This record gives sequence, C-alpha cells and structure tokens, in this order.
Amino acid sequence: MKIDVDGTKCQGYGLCAEIAPDLFDLDDFGYAASTGDGPLPDAQLDLARRAAAECPAAAVRLLS
Repeated sequence: MKIDVDGTKCQGYGLCAEIAPDLFDLDDFGYAASTGDGPLPDAQLDLARRAAAECPAAAVRLLS
C-alpha cells in the first residue's frame, strides 16, 4: 500500500504530520506531502490509515 496526498484538497491542517511524522512533510505554509513514493512498511500501515481517516479535507488516501 502507498500513501498519497491530494495537493488540491489539502488545506494545511497538519493532522497527518502530527499522527505520522515519518510519513508526511509539511511545507512552509503547512501543506502536506508524503515522504516516500514506495510501498509503506507494515509497521506504518495503522498510522497511515489513521492519518487518512482523520484528515478533515479528505486529502490523504491510501492506494493499493
């Protein structure tokens, strides 16, 4: 599974980076981007799912 941030939906809340700081980087304005482009390690899947579920803008999604 991979994690993706839709930059057109992200509104800079930063919750994803609070939940999973190893998976997300925030730019100077607070907008998120995923830190990697490969498959997520199994140990980080729960955090990735939580970040996607709690994103108020529904910008974070998991791709298979």
